[in-house]
Amino acid sequence: MRIHHLLTISLALGSSGHAAEAARTLNFANDIVPILTKGGCNSGGCHGKASGQNGFKLSLLGFEPQEDYEHIVKEARGRRIFPAAPMQSLLLTKGTAQLPHGGGKKIDPKSEDYQDLVRWIREGMPYGKDTDPKMVSISVEPSVLTMPLNGSQQLKVTAHYTDGSKRDVTKRALYEPNEKAMAETSETGKVSLFDLPGDVAVMVRYQGKVSTFRATVPLGAVVDKLPPVRNYIDTLVIAKLKTIGMPPSDVCDDTTFLRRVTLDITGRMPTPEEMKDFLASKDANKRAARIDALIDSPEYAEYFTNKWSALLRNQRTQPTYARGSYLFNSWIRDSFADNKPFDQFAREVVAASGSLDQHPPVAWYRQVKEPKQQMEDVAQLFLGTRMQCAQCHHHPFEKWSQQDYYGFAAFFANVSRKPDAAKDEELVFNKRGLAQMTNIRTKLPVSPTSLGGDTLKLRPEQDPRLSLADWMSRKDNPFFAHTLVNRYWKHFFNRGLVEPEDDMRETNPPVNPELLNALAADFVKSGYNLKQLVRTITNSSIYQLSAQPNQWNAKDRQSFSRYYPKRLNAEVLYDSVNRLLDVESTFAGQAPGTRAVALPDNSYNQSTYFLTVFGRPDSSSSCECERTQEASLAQSLHLLNAADIQTQLSRASGRADRMAKDTSPDEDKITDIYHIALSRDPTAQELKLSQEHLAKKTAGKKDKDALDGRKQAFEDIVWALMNTKEFLFNH
Repeated sequence: MRIHHLLTISLALGSSGHAAEAARTLNFANDIVPILTKGGCNSGGCHGKASGQNGFKLSLLGFEPQEDYEHIVKEARGRRIFPAAPMQSLLLTKGTAQLPHGGGKKIDPKSEDYQDLVRWIREGMPYGKDTDPKMVSISVEPSVLTMPLNGSQQLKVTAHYTDGSKRDVTKRALYEPNEKAMAETSETGKVSLFDLPGDVAVMVRYQGKVSTFRATVPLGAVVDKLPPVRNYIDTLVIAKLKTIGMPPSDVCDDTTFLRRVTLDITGRMPTPEEMKDFLASKDANKRAARIDALIDSPEYAEYFTNKWSALLRNQRTQPTYARGSYLFNSWIRDSFADNKPFDQFAREVVAASGSLDQHPPVAWYRQVKEPKQQMEDVAQLFLGTRMQCAQCHHHPFEKWSQQDYYGFAAFFANVSRKPDAAKDEELVFNKRGLAQMTNIRTKLPVSPTSLGGDTLKLRPEQDPRLSLADWMSRKDNPFFAHTLVNRYWKHFFNRGLVEPEDDMRETNPPVNPELLNALAADFVKSGYNLKQLVRTITNSSIYQLSAQPNQWNAKDRQSFSRYYPKRLNAEVLYDSVNRLLDVESTFAGQAPGTRAVALPDNSYNQSTYFLTVFGRPDSSSSCECERTQEASLAQSLHLLNAADIQTQLSRASGRADRMAKDTSPDEDKITDIYHIALSRDPTAQELKLSQEHLAKKTAGKKDKDALDGRKQAFEDIVWALMNTKEFLFNH
């Protein structure tokens, strides 16, 4: 009898998973919504989009279960549910594709999900009680692990509830790796690695809560040949390289360093004179001295003004905006030339008030007019946080809710404007009164609240934006300094410690957390000194590593074991091409010879096709992603045979024409072209090929024909160098 009783219990457990689970009444929010989310039913591409799909609408990712319950159980006279015969319910026959379904088969009739849906309908479709436990968090096991190349690991996800109970939700959680080239995940949480070493994180999401699994994937090589340690950047990167067994490349040579650092700090190629002087110098500290000279040059301020002018949306959307865009651009340039502390720079933008003449940063408010847009730009630009999703629902990848969204937007609720004396210009000011925004979901007012902080108690006469700036620049702010140093790391290394550089969240961890924290701490300690940050980064041995891979690190994409080459951006390339062709640029309203990186706003994109085709941003958003760095066929064709380039290449008194007429040795002239284009001497083979081409073009020709042949040969050499990857990339 005892054995029979135990067998009966065993069979009951086998049929339902757990006796306790079978006895528990299903809760719609806790048990049914996760099934719909796992199947993608409430995704933005299906019934979760704003208009729904084929007459059936669900809240995006199930963030509003009460609404979903109404849609499923009560809408359309309850046609989606058939309590008398649960398995004939439209919810199930569509989901299992027994009836035509545009989304295809989402639920397997043999699965536990299907059984729970049937049981829920059979039990009368209970929504649940207010006293039912609510989920407060999820955890993933393991959370951190060292794994071999091509290894795999099954994750376990546990949901934690307000009553202290726990539930295994592994099968219903969603999984997404942040580096899809390194790993893939199954629907049931099995992580499978590929053959790339480094770090990979898997975001785990369940019912609006997120957690992260992190794997370190060593290469396993012996790391013994190391570059010299010049500062803490080297210490922390080398420690990481030792951990994963990734030997770094050698430090680059002087010519490579000079070209790289000049491009990165000033947005231009080094001059032949600079190259010769640098190579001739015997000073052991000449690299550091050159960095200091570049940082103190006017071109440094011009180049970083170009970057920040685009991010701060300095647009000329109508002719009368020209004055404002010039003033704003000049203010940004003066800020970088004077090395204004970055917290002060941010404060003067965020809390800008008055007229353009008094405070040019009010031009930012000219382009970003609504409080919600102002908040979203500030969050993304200065705090590395993308808040847009939280406007309508809980952020799918982060902890931010609608309450957080409107609380942060409330800092800008009292920003007002009135006409200024100048045409189409406005005075920006903070109106008196309690700053509040209305949460569109709850319909309740929300007062200014910092991200993850407390609601502020402000007097009606206070400008909330000043309180926001105070909070941003606090030494313990977890976003401000980290975002800036990550943005600058991306500028110099072509890859942020966090990618994308303005999407810094718990589910998108940095590849080297210790380094990111150290950079941020040092930046705060320096008084938010941007020049000091640039100096620290460029003086490190890690920045000065060769781009040439060794036998181990060719596949490295995140450990900084070598320099990652990057395409010259549109403005830098335009200036470099003009310099190689010996052409003086002409832009309307600008002095002849003005660099493209010094243009004040976006209005020159339309008049200069080169800048458009090579991806100069239109300054229409605060995202770095607006700048296009990918190669395209249109770019290649433009460099190869665009009429304006060909005209400048072959023009009278152009570089090729002058060299053809110059009686100095051809070897010297060829070397000069290489100095201008590539900042190095030609190799013996390159010199030989160029001389042979000159001889071929003049063979059997005399006088004018010979001169024309020499000119064409020099045109070919210049054209060929202009189309090399070595010219087009910083490396």
